[in-house]
Amino acid sequence: MPRTQRPLLTGFEPRHQKVISRTAFAKRMAGAIGLWLLLTFGGLAIGMIGYAWTEGMGLADSFVNAAMILSGMGPVAELHTTAGKVFAGSYAILSGLIIVIGAGFVLAPIAHRVLHRFHVESGKEQ
Repeated sequence: MPRTQRPLLTGFEPRHQKVISRTAFAKRMAGAIGLWLLLTFGGLAIGMIGYAWTEGMGLADSFVNAAMILSGMGPVAELHTTAGKVFAGSYAILSGLIIVIGAGFVLAPIAHRVLHRFHVESGKEQ
């Protein structure tokens, strides 16, 4: 009985299909990098708005503080308000999640391609 060719929820090809072409893989990676960029710039915007609102920082100061927290380096300017400190702590936790999720977006297609290639080359069909 032939298997149906229905797409998976993840968008990755199932075990019984051959490995996708390099062009299709490049498109998949471009989409993953696009999601990563969207997530990163969204997180940066949240940080800039939060620092401007809670600490009254200007655009440049808000950007540098948000970028440093988002990259895992830590804040640059001293925080003066309780709201700013609470925001900075919450934003640091959010930034950690953004880094992990963003890495997952970019690494998932690579890991899938490597594992799928091993499966196809081994000839182990179920």
